[in-house]
Amino acid sequence: MARGGQGLARVAVVVRAGAAPLWWAGVFAAGVGVLVPGITGRRIGVMAGAALFIIAAAVVSYRRRRRYTALARGAARAGKHDVLQDRAVTVRNWRHGHRWWLLLAFVVALGSSLAVPAAGGMLLAGAGTGLRLKAAWLGRRERAEEALLWVRVDWLDARGGRPAGKAVKGYRGTGIAAGDAAPGGARRHTAALV
Repeated sequence: MARGGQGLARVAVVVRAGAAPLWWAGVFAAGVGVLVPGITGRRIGVMAGAALFIIAAAVVSYRRRRRYTALARGAARAGKHDVLQDRAVTVRNWRHGHRWWLLLAFVVALGSSLAVPAAGGMLLAGAGTGLRLKAAWLGRRERAEEALLWVRVDWLDARGGRPAGKAVKGYRGTGIAAGDAAPGGARRHTAALV
């Protein structure tokens, strides 16, 4: 990085990075869990899992929104020497940093099927859905303000997460076309050159 520039990661990409692993781990754990009758029986397990899915999605989606809003409101313009991190690098860093937590959550979700079938897996899937909803909320905000939100990479935690954590003192903003991720953190679909 030249002349005091910072490495910046997209806030929405960091938020969205855990959505797919949690969703798929949860779906797989719930699918395997349905095969085991468990202590409570399948019907109660699936009903409890559905409630946990909704609660987890809501809690994860709405958690710390005030902090995100406050940081976004005070976003400074990114400098010309700041380096925008690719979407794939941000996602890879998050997933690599959280791989053991994801594995542990998956094992616990599978193990919980012995007591309450499918519930643990549906809880994980709900958390993944909540992250996707939070990233979509950030994307709507970015579109409305026509500015993408970035966070300094060195302010993220050691696992590449927590874009609204205590270490984060502010966001940077760029134009809506900067970087390789669309508002909300999804891959940017570019039109073919003619």
